[in-house]
Amino acid sequence: MAERATSAIGPHQGQPVLAAGRSLESAQGAMVLLHGRGGTAQSMLSLAEELAHPTFAYLAPQAAGSSWYPLSFLAPVERNEPYLTSALATVSNVLRRLTEAGISQKQTILLGFSQGACLALEFAARNAHLYGGVVGLSGGLIGPDDTRWEYPGSFENTPIFLGCSDVDPHIPKGRVIESADALERLGARVTTRLYANMGHTVNQDELDFVRKLMAGLTGK
Repeated sequence: MAERATSAIGPHQGQPVLAAGRSLESAQGAMVLLHGRGGTAQSMLSLAEELAHPTFAYLAPQAAGSSWYPLSFLAPVERNEPYLTSALATVSNVLRRLTEAGISQKQTILLGFSQGACLALEFAARNAHLYGGVVGLSGGLIGPDDTRWEYPGSFENTPIFLGCSDVDPHIPKGRVIESADALERLGARVTTRLYANMGHTVNQDELDFVRKLMAGLTGK
C-alpha cells in the first residue's frame, strides 16, 4: 500500500509511504524504516520481511530522488538544505500518522540504514523523548566535525542501537562513538557495536538485536 501526503512544504513531501505488516488499527507496535542514499522504501520493506513480527505495522517513506539530502552527512548542515528539513518533516509526518491511529511513540521503533540511519538518529536527537527504540545501522548524527548536539528533551531511557563496521567507507568510526555519547547525554540507553571489517551492510547480530527490541515492546 502507498499513501501520498497532501501538503507540499519541501522536496520530499508528496512522496509515497509504503506500508506492510499489520494494519495500523490492529498493530501493537510499529516500525518506521528509512532507506539509504540510492535506496528505496520498497527495499526497506524487504528488511521488514526479515524482521517479520505478527503484531507490527511497518511504514517506509520514499525520499525524492532516492536521497534524503545531497551531500555527506558530515557536510555543514546548511549545505544539505532544504532537503534535510524536508526529510525531518517526513519522519514527523509518519509518526503523526501512527499517533493518529493510536500507536504511541513509545510503541514505535525508528530504524534507518546508512543515510536513513543518519536521518533517524538526527530526528530522534532533535525530538528526544520516550520511543520504543531507535536503530542506526551504519550511521551517525548529522553535522561537521565541530558539531555539538545539544538539543532539549530527554529520551527517558529509550533503547538506542548503533551498529557499524569499524572501517566503513561512508561512516567514520569516530562519528559513531561521538553519536553514542551525545545520545547518552540526552538520556538514552545506548548499545554500540563496531564489527571488524564488516563493510557497509547489515549483519545477523544487528537483526537479532532489533528482534529483541520488538519482542520487548509486545511481550512476544
